[in-house]
Parts: sequence; C-alpha cells; structure tokens
Amino acid sequence: MGIATGVLQFTDMTAKKELKAKALVFDLDGTLIDSKMDLVNSVNATLRELKREALPTGLVASYVGSGAPTLIRKSLGGNPSDEELKRALAFFLVYYEEHKLDETRLYRGVKETLGELKSLPMSVLTNKPVKMSVHILEELGVAQYFRCIYGGNSFTTKKPDPEGANRILSELRVNAKDAAMVGDSEVDVQTARNAGMASVCVNFGFGTHDRGAHPADVYINRFEELLKFADSR
Repeated sequence: MGIATGVLQFTDMTAKKELKAKALVFDLDGTLIDSKMDLVNSVNATLRELKREALPTGLVASYVGSGAPTLIRKSLGGNPSDEELKRALAFFLVYYEEHKLDETRLYRGVKETLGELKSLPMSVLTNKPVKMSVHILEELGVAQYFRCIYGGNSFTTKKPDPEGANRILSELRVNAKDAAMVGDSEVDVQTARNAGMASVCVNFGFGTHDRGAHPADVYINRFEELLKFADSR
C-alpha cells in the first residue's frame, strides 16, 4: 500500500497554495488527549504541598504546552527560588505520574480517525516527558498508530524549537513542505513554522493560542475533519 496523500487548504487565501500531506505530526495534550483536569489537579496538589493557594482551572490550563518546568514555574508565580522550583517540580512529576490517567481520555473521534489514517506516516511530538507520553498512549489504545513518539526530554530543546520536528521528518523520510503538524496551541503553530511544515489547529483543545500573532493554516472543530486532508485507501 502506498503512502496516502491529501490536500490541505491554507487559510491565507493570498498564499494561493496547497499542500499534499504525506505525514502528520501530532501534539499530545489538548490535541489527542483531554488531560486538562489531571494536569490541573496535579499542579494544585503541588501548590498545596508548598502551602500555597490552589489556582483556577482555566489559569493552570493556559500554562500547559511548554513542558513541566515552565508549567510549574508559571504556577508558582513571582520569582520562586531555585530550591522551591526544584522541590515543586519533583513533587509534581511524582504526583502526576500516579494520577495521569485518572480523568484523561482521548478526544472524541481520535481513535477512529487514527485507524482510518493508519497508512499515513504519523508521529507524536510533545513537551511532556516521553516515557509518560508513551504510557498514556498505550493505555488509551492508540500508540500503535505512530511510527515514533518523542517527548520534552527526547532532545536538547523543546517545542517550538524545530529540532524534534526535524528529527521526525528525517525518520519518516518526508519533506517538511509535504507534512503538517496538528496541535492546539501557538507553541505547535510556531513549531510547524520553524520546521517549515503546515499547521493544523484543533478548536477543542486548551492550549494558549494568540491567533492573531500565530495563525494556523487550518482550523478544525472535530478530529474527524483530518480525514478530508488524507486519502488512506
């Protein structure tokens, strides 16, 4: 069976160009999985451990996307000491490891759509630790659809640096201009831009996204809409 291809229509109508998608690179949190409450609960458990007040759900969720150290630093606010930050991060990682699947679920249509797209080279690139990411995807029954899964500790840099995306494109043997990154935040849009890929953004995620400053090429309301951009026959 050959590599499936599809057409992505750019939202910038002045661009007058199309992209045949020969590979898809997915973000994890807010894109494939709704992990918001497990992350929020773990952050607030960390704050309570440090004798701090819990934060509103929406505020904590807005901090997700750049990796656990950034999430904890923003949640602590102000200018936490290195020792406090180190203690908070260590507690968070242990607590979240134990509770990462309490409420986390695949978004509607994810498993079915990945099954339809299984002939398309696909990968996951997240800023979440890789071992944790693989375990979540395995437990939710979709790890098998991805040729490779990389996390925030897989490379010397994290998204939006293109290092991870470039590595994936090399492994999949696909040119950046023929690939798209699917995510929910401006970090994912920036990653796509930095790597030379098209950007597809889901409207149902919880990541921070200034659409004026970092517009995606395509926005989708339902995960199944990805099927319009790929022929997986």
